[in-house]
Amino acid sequence: MFTFNAFRAIDEPEICKQFIEGHINVLKEYGVTKVTSSNNEWMYNPYVFVVTVHENSTNNVVSGLRIHISNEAFPLPLEGAISQVDSNIQQLVSKYRKEGTGEIGGLWNSRAISGFGIGALFLSRTSLVIADQLNVMSLFALCAEYTLKPTLQKGFEIEEQIGNKGTFFYPKLDLVATLAVLKDVKNLPLALEEERDYIFELRKNLQCERTEHTPKGPIHIKYNLKINNPDWRNP
Repeated sequence: MFTFNAFRAIDEPEICKQFIEGHINVLKEYGVTKVTSSNNEWMYNPYVFVVTVHENSTNNVVSGLRIHISNEAFPLPLEGAISQVDSNIQQLVSKYRKEGTGEIGGLWNSRAISGFGIGALFLSRTSLVIADQLNVMSLFALCAEYTLKPTLQKGFEIEEQIGNKGTFFYPKLDLVATLAVLKDVKNLPLALEEERDYIFELRKNLQCERTEHTPKGPIHIKYNLKINNPDWRNP
């Protein structure tokens, strides 16, 4: 059984530390050993919200993601990344910020639970459940080639004003990244019907339990997705 918990980062510093430790361990498993502490400043950012996945038998954090709300004092992570290849990104984000925007990022998944779809399927859906509570009009996502399709299935579209019609080489010259944007967080008009229905059901039942069928067999998920401090306009 897995439990999904949603919260504002600054409200749960100890769980944020578990998130960071789990993420670092996953990076090490893939040979990434140079991780700087500056990447962890988000845990002190009042405009960051987090979803963690706990494996109930151990209570270890085995997966997670973050939502960063755009604020002039706290640029989105993608602004720093994309500005290296296209300086127009700040102006674009500023335009969307007027009605509230943010970024989904930092999604990671422990190898120990790979194959269940915890991160790529179930966790990614919760980001749009959280975003609805935060009352943002839009959301950005910086996608690798393998994450683009599931991102588009949730209602995102390629933001063609950046790079080469939305694509550019990042983080190195042999890797293609794509900037995607969800322009209507509330209604998800471009999402696949099954994705939209699942997300809408979770929005109506922020605290619930479900048995999900996966390629590795059924799993039980407990969702605790209500944000206690959602008003990022008055952090």
